Amino acid sequence: MKYFTINPPAKLAGYVRFFWVLEGEASPGNPYIHRSMADGCAELLFHYQGTFEELMPDGFSEKSFSSGLAGQSQCHRRFSIDQHFGIFGVYFYPFAVPQIFSIPSTESRNGMIDLRLLIGSDAAELEEKMMSASTTQVRVETICQFIEKRMERSVKPQAGIVELIKLMIQSPSIPKVEELAKQNFLSTRQFERNFKTYTGFNPKLFSRIIRFQKALSAYDFKEKSLTEIAYDCGYYDQAHFIQDFKEFSGHNPKEYFSGKAEAAKWRE
Repeated sequence: MKYFTINPPAKLAGYVRFFWVLEGEASPGNPYIHRSMADGCAELLFHYQGTFEELMPDGFSEKSFSSGLAGQSQCHRRFSIDQHFGIFGVYFYPFAVPQIFSIPSTESRNGMIDLRLLIGSDAAELEEKMMSASTTQVRVETICQFIEKRMERSVKPQAGIVELIKLMIQSPSIPKVEELAKQNFLSTRQFERNFKTYTGFNPKLFSRIIRFQKALSAYDFKEKSLTEIAYDCGYYDQAHFIQDFKEFSGHNPKEYFSGKAEAAKWRE
């Protein structure tokens, strides 16, 4: 299993958090299970080798797209593949979705949108370039050109909301909604409406998802107890932490941080 990230060029850093690549081996006798979890950010995905099937709660499965947008999500999903695979991902800030794809973030929320539905007639050419690229660097250059071109015709987002969303993603503490609205000189209702347009979620739910994502990042710190992780990420108590973690990942945090949970191998 190989996983690595690549920083975006400076001109795209305001919209793209990073690019990533995941490659691995699987077979019919030893399939790989991948689990996506709740995330306040969207990802543009290109499966340049192999195609996953989504494992549905009713026991059936559906073939996933070969390329498309995995929107901001408040739920977890499971995918399986029984052949070698390679995925290239673009990890966006949430406000990049309406800017680059001309759809409100509420439309991509909890969704998996095929590239053809997302960008129409441009999809075939972009997918061909990304799938046939000889190296990761070529993929990075190709997708950067695509994003830059889309940004040229987009309307710039409200600066205050954008900076606030970035602050919430990067900061260890998250202010209350009333405080956030006051900082933006808006009523609570106006602020929540604007915020939802750019993130797909109301501020309270977005804050919970971001806090959960901060907890996931503690996976590499094996010496930390669950109580330490909970308090470091801003949870009031361990029970609150366990409840959110189960809801957003489908895992008990004790199992997940033990390194034995399903689909956690890529983090090693």
